[in-house]
Amino acid sequence: MIVPLIEFKDVTKRFGLRTILDRVNLQIYEEQVTTIIGLSGSGKSVLLKHIVGLLKPDEGTILFRGKPIHQMGKKEINVCLGQMSYMFQGNALFDSMTVYENVATPIRETMNLRKAEIDRRVMARIEQAELGEAAQKYPSQISGGMQKRVALARALITDPKIVLFDEPTTGLDPVRKNAILSMIAQYHKKFGFTAILVSHEIPDIFFISNRILALYDRAIVFQGTPEELEAFEHPFKDEVLQSIEGLQEELTGLYSKRYFKVRYQTELKREAFREAYAVVVFTIEDLDAISAGLGHEAAPEAIRCMGAYIDKHFGAVGGFSTRQNTNEFVTVLPNSDLAAAEGILEDLARDFQEHGIRQIRAGAKKSAASMEGLEFAIRAGLAQGHQGQSTVELETIIALAKHHQKEIARLRCDGCDHAN
Repeated sequence: MIVPLIEFKDVTKRFGLRTILDRVNLQIYEEQVTTIIGLSGSGKSVLLKHIVGLLKPDEGTILFRGKPIHQMGKKEINVCLGQMSYMFQGNALFDSMTVYENVATPIRETMNLRKAEIDRRVMARIEQAELGEAAQKYPSQISGGMQKRVALARALITDPKIVLFDEPTTGLDPVRKNAILSMIAQYHKKFGFTAILVSHEIPDIFFISNRILALYDRAIVFQGTPEELEAFEHPFKDEVLQSIEGLQEELTGLYSKRYFKVRYQTELKREAFREAYAVVVFTIEDLDAISAGLGHEAAPEAIRCMGAYIDKHFGAVGGFSTRQNTNEFVTVLPNSDLAAAEGILEDLARDFQEHGIRQIRAGAKKSAASMEGLEFAIRAGLAQGHQGQSTVELETIIALAKHHQKEIARLRCDGCDHAN
């Protein structure tokens, strides 16, 4: 049995007469991305502050690698806390310090390093966060999105094993929200730290999370994968998910996965949804390469752009679509055979090839030289469905369409002005 990295057992926290956490039980596992979701004011940030040691429970036990923290000595506790870093909701940057000085502060305070080594580490993180031109600027001189990246660079400067993110994308537009989430996912993959997030950015946060914890009525009512959450039946789903997950996904404008399934089930029951329908699965390949070549805002821009072109061509003829995972989209086209869907797909591919690359480039922040030789592919596959099939069978049809995928466009970014 795998021992959780962090575990809460019957943790209760009160502020005066108000109970914020009531006998909370949860497990967080090493090297995963775990996200805590819940309504505003439900105690998510309070829970996070217990993990990092900023708050202590009134009742219950918090364990680190299976050992109760209250049984540890001061030195052992400091070792545990020394493995953690915290990205605050409001960034908590020092206004009187430059970007460079803000990022450098944690290693100056905790590590005995030479100035040259500090400079090397700090500039490496600043460049990774695409902040090179802002290194000597003050927080008031840069945008909110850049301030978020400064806070992220500072949280990672000490190479922590555990990073806690308190609402890391609050106040950002959809592309920049997804850019921050993309950075977290990429850094997690590259450096192997355990990420613990508090967020209400549903469904975007699901695309980078291994595990979801749902905080509702002062307790954890769900722990599991994003896929398992879809099948979870509880008042939480109505009160929380409906309040923070809209009909459409904010970044792409397509249906959220939840409403895509509702629409599919509704269409199956309609007489107008006749004998056959087509399912198309799209995949954007090499999103990591897009981020590396064009900057972290380029990958969300590619996703947004792909969603817009899918809706333009398939939505116009009655199709409805969702983003299935980070770089994959699914479209259902009612009352259509594969030949008709293939024709629409060819029009989409031609349109995206001619115009989509320019829109993605417009969302990038790097120079034309950095794009030289960068290319990525769009793949798509089709399958046929029939009236009377269930949502479970839809998953089989989606898998079949994915199996039939082929490249429909290869976009090359030479010179930024055309696509081959």
